[in-house]
Amino acid sequence: MTLAELIPLLMKASVAAMVIAMGLQADRGELTWLLRQPGLLARSLVSMILIAPVLATGAALVFRLTHMAEVMLVALSLAPVPPLLPRKQKKAEGREAYALSLLVCAAVASIVSIPIWVEVVERVAGVPLRMTAAAVAKIVLVTVLAPLAVGALVRVLAPRFAAELARPLSTLALAALALGLLAVLAKAWPAIMAQVGDGTLLAIVAFVALSLAVGWALGGPEPSDRTVLALSTATRHPGVALAIVSANYPGEKGAAATLLLFLLVGGVVSGVWLAVRKRRAKG
Repeated sequence: MTLAELIPLLMKASVAAMVIAMGLQADRGELTWLLRQPGLLARSLVSMILIAPVLATGAALVFRLTHMAEVMLVALSLAPVPPLLPRKQKKAEGREAYALSLLVCAAVASIVSIPIWVEVVERVAGVPLRMTAAAVAKIVLVTVLAPLAVGALVRVLAPRFAAELARPLSTLALAALALGLLAVLAKAWPAIMAQVGDGTLLAIVAFVALSLAVGWALGGPEPSDRTVLALSTATRHPGVALAIVSANYPGEKGAAATLLLFLLVGGVVSGVWLAVRKRRAKG
């Protein structure tokens, strides 16, 4: 196995390990918390599943992106919550039960919403896309639902072991993921920089900023919930988005550069937004 083949496997294993670590620390009540909050659940799905794709499509049209950048941005807007986001939301003082349960609900909802949206995008915007419910289900099962279930099961069967394992497993997985990302970024950096001046960067900034605003507006009266929904609307699942693009445009390399640029820019914009929000809250 070559290094180029090993790095993606390492990153996938790292993500799975981090989600298992979340499950080791979560109880059933936290994972299903949002089901007992129907109003917040409805607003969350509207923000993430209905409004985000509209924002992405609008940004792609306004900034006249290349075809592949347009496809990737739209694919990202269709993807559910990324499995590592609850960790970030917890550090941002978001409600942990909301973050974890939204991860589960969004993953399950995406099995239905993504095939519907790709059909809508193809008919309305003329962007040819195909993605079956079975393909989406496989991704969310492997990256979200199964690792969470494994962690939660270990917590039930061996709570003391789960408590001792969670932190070192999460730390090791995060370190491995960071190394993998650095290797990928180093290789793709020229392609990423090539998209900075063609409108892609501005489109991503616009999409992330507007998504943060929409999520914050629909998050309800509790600031911690508004923070969770804002980040969840603006941060998307890269694995699902890449699977959508790969299924329709196999071998296309430009999409990966757009995806990496989105991860970088999205992280910076979200970080600045969080810093400003915290400063205003203290002031």
